[in-house]
Amino acid sequence: MKYVQKEHDSSAFEYSKTYSDFGNIDFRHLDLENDIPLLHNWFNQDYAAFWGMQNTTLAAVKKEYERLTKPDHYDVFVGLFNGIPAFLLERYNPKEDIIGQFYDPKKEDCGIHIIVAPTSKSIHNFTWHIFYAIMEFIFSDDKIDRILVEPDIRNQKMFTLCERVGFKLDKKVVLPHKTAQLAFLSKIDFQKIKPTNNTIQTMNLSNQIISPQQAISHLQPETWKTVNTLLVKKAICEFSHELLIVPQLIEKKDGWGHYVLQTDSTNITYNFRAKLLELNHLYIDTLSIKKYDKGVIVPVDAVYFILEIQECLGIDKKLLPVYIEEITSTLYGSAYKHLHKNPTSKLLAVADFQTIETAMMEGHPGFVANNGRIGFDANDYQSYAPEAGNPFHLLWLAGHKDRAVYAGSEALPYEKLINQELDEETINAFNKIIEENGEDPESYFFIPIHPWQWYNKLANVFSPEIANKKLICLGYGPDQYFAQQSIRTLYNTTNPQKFYTKTALSILNMGFMRGLPLYYLGTAPEMAIWLDYLLSEDPFIQETGFTMLGEIASVSYVNPYFEAFGNHNDYNKMLASLWRESPMNKITSEQRLMTMAAFLHIDHEGNALLPELIKASGVSIDLWLQRYLKAYLSPILHCFYKYDLVFMPHGENLIMVIENNIPVKVLLKDITEEAAILNPEIILPENLKRMFAPVPDDVKLLSVFTDIFDGFFRFMFHILEEHADYSENRFWKQVAENIHEYQIRYPEFEEKFNKYDLFESEFKLSCLNRLQLNNNKQMIDLDDPVALLQFAGKLKNPIAAFKKIKSDLEITTN
Repeated sequence: MKYVQKEHDSSAFEYSKTYSDFGNIDFRHLDLENDIPLLHNWFNQDYAAFWGMQNTTLAAVKKEYERLTKPDHYDVFVGLFNGIPAFLLERYNPKEDIIGQFYDPKKEDCGIHIIVAPTSKSIHNFTWHIFYAIMEFIFSDDKIDRILVEPDIRNQKMFTLCERVGFKLDKKVVLPHKTAQLAFLSKIDFQKIKPTNNTIQTMNLSNQIISPQQAISHLQPETWKTVNTLLVKKAICEFSHELLIVPQLIEKKDGWGHYVLQTDSTNITYNFRAKLLELNHLYIDTLSIKKYDKGVIVPVDAVYFILEIQECLGIDKKLLPVYIEEITSTLYGSAYKHLHKNPTSKLLAVADFQTIETAMMEGHPGFVANNGRIGFDANDYQSYAPEAGNPFHLLWLAGHKDRAVYAGSEALPYEKLINQELDEETINAFNKIIEENGEDPESYFFIPIHPWQWYNKLANVFSPEIANKKLICLGYGPDQYFAQQSIRTLYNTTNPQKFYTKTALSILNMGFMRGLPLYYLGTAPEMAIWLDYLLSEDPFIQETGFTMLGEIASVSYVNPYFEAFGNHNDYNKMLASLWRESPMNKITSEQRLMTMAAFLHIDHEGNALLPELIKASGVSIDLWLQRYLKAYLSPILHCFYKYDLVFMPHGENLIMVIENNIPVKVLLKDITEEAAILNPEIILPENLKRMFAPVPDDVKLLSVFTDIFDGFFRFMFHILEEHADYSENRFWKQVAENIHEYQIRYPEFEEKFNKYDLFESEFKLSCLNRLQLNNNKQMIDLDDPVALLQFAGKLKNPIAAFKKIKSDLEITTN
């Protein structure tokens, strides 16, 4: 499509409009002689990072726009507000652009790129008016019926604004220079929201980020049907695994069984086809799931399913409504993820860390209600949920030193930390606010907090502290952060080399209110140093590359109103932050990152990431698994057998370092509350004595059996069997061989190998969902991690069949 003739007068206006109570907006063609210095200045502003032309020369900018404006299908305009250049608009035909290879372009489509000029004066709703005028200008061409934008996935401000104008988000695509979010606006949809009189101003005076309709736009009938079926499939798998329900095998044919599940009601049954794999794990054919009510097939509904088996689940009726809310919240999030259309598994296999992190579909693989997030509203969800991929700024408070506690290593005193995390201009601005409140900045610590926490908890619950100037609100910091899958761990996307920030976030999610207690944070830096000293000089740990991301500093605020309620009271965990080393400082330029949880990812098309990652590596599944197990399982075994040291090494706590699409080492995070020493004879520093966990001998190996075998490998071998035709027997043989290699390497631990035998025939089944069903506000006792564990029978050990006697090991060695 040829939009305009290339011969034009850049001083003439292509389109002009006057908006009452705002001003004039005019469009003229780019002047390649006079506009380039202006654009050069815009492109080198900090906020223009996503434009991709920072640190370019004037000559480079001119050359680029000579190239862009040459073809007939591409036009560039300068937009003026009251006669002053205020924005740049690029208009192009998607059929003639690379983007046309990633979707099916229509001849009536028009693609646009927009950058707004820097301004020293804030004008209310300025960007909204600019965007609205651009849409009117584009649609003034009768040949155009739909507008496409494709901002960088990290540029959430852009497509959040686009959504407010009426754009509908489509899929994410991996382009050569960025991962982009496609969004479309039809002329009809734009006309529906076309404002009259003062509608624009009224719409934007609201504090809403999304419209009421956008809050529920992903709740479509077919998608809802899909996510309900998937959640019922997971519930049958996990509840039967934990022996809460017992599906009956009716017949078996070609390795598949036909199962019937009887609910609490004699009228309602569920039929499905499945294979029973190791660890009592059901590999269920999703399409086979059918619900029968008095013999008639009826729609599958996950909430009704929970209600229909509530007696089997044994959940207290007082807890049931909250659990149902967690189920509906999980469904809400699942529907959003399915319609959000993230990059496919094939594209994710070569994607960057944060693209993968925001694309995850499932959450915790074992918990049925795994996305409760009770406390978030619909705006919060799309602002702060990791799958929304929306970067945001942290708020900062000043906490008086007679309330606030800073803990850091000797190498990282408070002043050094703050000067690393905040620029001089921001620090000066924050100090000025403290002074304007009549206080001395030297008497305060800066505390970063999650915006949700401020608006929903602190501004109210801590109002006495605020009124008495013990807490002073300083405003937003300059950096933007992405929420990780663990939701309150935040990745600095403005400067990825800066620390992770983990903040208190008082939402109820998977059995806990997600606060941060001083009880743990106060000793976090000392623990990081002690563990690093313990492991860093160990030759085997060095060989595997196993590294812990040190939790090197924290700041906590002690509210005197709640001190008497104990260390683990939720009100004592509302205001605190932790700084953790960034994984970006632990890799080379040839390496990239993804959490181990990504290995379990299945995309919205039903395809798994793990086989695509292995395929991209160019090596066999056997060799890939050997490298993975050496990086992950081997150091965990070494920590257990040599140091009696255990962690919670589940998928989200492990960041895999990938090179040539093969894991080469792992980075462990979240150690402050989860690392434990199981041997009372280990000498711990006085401040770290809380690390000792008095665990019975028959429970100690559950740190491997439950957290690794049952909690992760169970799902991993299922994916390989279903999506790569790799047998479960072969998978467990690889695990066994890894353990044998370690035992051969360290014969001095033979007594321990026998006492804590990883090849024993069976082990206790420790149940996660039973914990949540029993107490959805605090699943375990943090002071006694074994006390509230829920056990249900035993599981057959899938590597028991591969046990070798000592003579076998000696033959292998020789």
